[in-house]
Amino acid sequence: MRFSQILGGMTATTTGFTAAIDADWLQGRSAFGGLQSALAVRAMRSLVPRGMPLRTLQTTFIAPVGAGAVEIRAQVLRTGKSAIHVQATLQSAGQVLCLVIGVFGSSRASKIRIVPDYPQVICERPQDFRFVPGITPSFIQHFDVRWLRGGMPFSGSQLPQNIIEIGMRDDGPANDEHVLAIADVIPPVALSLLKTPAFGSSLTWMIEFLRDRFDDLPLQGWRMDAELTAAQDGYTSQTGMVWGPGGEAVALSRQSMVVFG
Repeated sequence: MRFSQILGGMTATTTGFTAAIDADWLQGRSAFGGLQSALAVRAMRSLVPRGMPLRTLQTTFIAPVGAGAVEIRAQVLRTGKSAIHVQATLQSAGQVLCLVIGVFGSSRASKIRIVPDYPQVICERPQDFRFVPGITPSFIQHFDVRWLRGGMPFSGSQLPQNIIEIGMRDDGPANDEHVLAIADVIPPVALSLLKTPAFGSSLTWMIEFLRDRFDDLPLQGWRMDAELTAAQDGYTSQTGMVWGPGGEAVALSRQSMVVFG
């Protein structure tokens, strides 16, 4: 099932929404993190004015969200003059599995404007990261992923940076939910430094959106520049910039991850 079909299939209940997650959206025991966050955002949007842009999103992955039915509940925490804070949870059998806080905000006048420069990357031999059943995460089959710089997972790379070209196999046009999925496709950079397979998992994820809308962008031709900024005691900190087609900065990402190896 496509990404947009899962989101479009959310059903309203007396307490929120339910959604059905297919097994082809799993990464190990849990659902793809970008999908979890997108489900939360879709529920949040039922509580905010239509068209109000999502500015930041903070996600804490508490426990695995398996395939099958999941419940999504959302509530407004505060409504200000131009910003609304909304919380959402993904639950199963009364247990909170994922906690998400989003800030939606109207545009406001400002004299400050800084636009990040798009760094050009020359890659003579890009490497495709293909879906291989039983080897790569199941959700990868919904994306086109190509390494431009750095090493693939477990390649023993000495470069703590990955630059990856990304396309998404879904119905467009793009929206902020698609951006969440694209931004979360890449594996922990720390796994590229290892020589043997090991598990890795996200603990927290924060993403800041640099655009009000995305419906003028196709779902192919995106790029993620990610860097491992710190690692110790099995915990890693990773930052990244999401570039849209054409080289415009679309989002800033920061993740705290654990690596078991």
